[in-house]
Amino acid sequence: MAGGQWSSTETPVLPGLYLNFQAAALAGIRSGARGVVVAPVKAHWGPVKQFVEVVSESDILDKFKLDNENKDKDGATAYQTLRFILLGGASKVLAYRLADGSAAAAAKNFKDGESTDVLKIEARYKGARGNNFKITVQDNPVNPTGKQDIVLYEGSTLLRTFTFDKGTSVVDNAVAAINLDPSNVWVTTVKVAAGNGTLANISDQALAGGNSGITSIAAQDYVDFLAAAETREFNILTLDGISDSGIQTSVRSWVDRVREDGKGVIAVMGGPAADDIAADAVSRATARSTGFNHEGVVNVGVGVKLDGASYSSAQAASYVAGLIAGQKLSESTTYAASPFDDVTRRWTAAEMEQAVANGVFLFFHDGRLVKGLRGMNTLVTLRQGQNNAWKKIRTIRVMDAINSDLVRAAEDNYIGKVNNTEEGRLALIGACKQYLQTLAQGGVIEDSGWDVYLDPNYYGANPPITPEPDQVYLMYEARLTDTMEIIMGTFKVL
Repeated sequence: MAGGQWSSTETPVLPGLYLNFQAAALAGIRSGARGVVVAPVKAHWGPVKQFVEVVSESDILDKFKLDNENKDKDGATAYQTLRFILLGGASKVLAYRLADGSAAAAAKNFKDGESTDVLKIEARYKGARGNNFKITVQDNPVNPTGKQDIVLYEGSTLLRTFTFDKGTSVVDNAVAAINLDPSNVWVTTVKVAAGNGTLANISDQALAGGNSGITSIAAQDYVDFLAAAETREFNILTLDGISDSGIQTSVRSWVDRVREDGKGVIAVMGGPAADDIAADAVSRATARSTGFNHEGVVNVGVGVKLDGASYSSAQAASYVAGLIAGQKLSESTTYAASPFDDVTRRWTAAEMEQAVANGVFLFFHDGRLVKGLRGMNTLVTLRQGQNNAWKKIRTIRVMDAINSDLVRAAEDNYIGKVNNTEEGRLALIGACKQYLQTLAQGGVIEDSGWDVYLDPNYYGANPPITPEPDQVYLMYEARLTDTMEIIMGTFKVL
């Protein structure tokens, strides 16, 4: 997909729709999918360095769990990160499991009657969870002379029984029984040798050597995650509670680059627990936002409490990512109620004013609920063509959505398909206007004053610039709506 910003001095080479947003020009086509968050996680189970779709808490348990009693332990982050994203309201999460070079799958060799290794059973995924798997090889109780069973347990829980024929092909039969079982999501097996045509019975033998590859995960692993994420379609990116400044700087640089290339992504990050509760928490949080200073980056400045546990602002960032992704374009994170019981530090009114002015996203306790204070991103210093609306999360989401919808519609219906004639350009303008009408009906833009027309700098009786035969220059005008956030009144006492 080609797109992004364009310049009159650097004409794009690749076919695509290129769109610049300025403070007085906004536009859109057909509403695309919203609400997808991408996040790296650490886990003891699941595919490594691949994206896994998660839409519910049961998905988290099924695809990344170690056990139900202690869902995140020994450095794992999958459960907390993904659960918070879903609590925020995201419709879907693309989870990417990180692992270092030590990651390994638990395995064990099994022997024939002459003690020759003939079969290797291995956990389907790398990770410590596989060390909990135990294998029993036994004669089938119904047909002990003709069949054998490989029984798989996790601890004392029976997971699966694989039944296969004995005989000279017993090893091949066992391999087929395990690998071709569509319900088997736990182990795989390979033939080591034919052996003497038997498979020795054994009881309660554990797989071993499983390593989750968590302890040495480094900044480069997160950089690799960003490279992989760039090829996926999503709206919001967050980390798994990481507050390392080097990693966060890499994320900020990546967001800046991909947004310039037309990929409307917002990253949500936060700080360590020590910063959240420090006496100078305000200055620490504002320093992070000042360092980011970007409309595509949100910085959470306060930790939260839920069900007796405290979470850092870096961990709370995953909830904010889900909150942003889960909202309608006509909604705002300002004063959005959360499920949290409290914040780890309650800020004063003066501190909250300082935070809002310096691009910090805060939660606050209003005496009844924990809410988002004001939906601000970290843009502090405006760049050319921007105004204060660029500091609002809602504004950026709307512009990203419009850009995405326009690009999709242009690629699907116009680029390379419609002649660049007056009739073709009018058809394109008509489609753009129809989409703007849907935005107006949805309360995303003002219901009057919006328009789409050919850019007069390139069309008319004597245009200053003449377009190339394959170029179309459009002008969009619309006024974005916003939610009520500051209500001021005068009460006259008579």
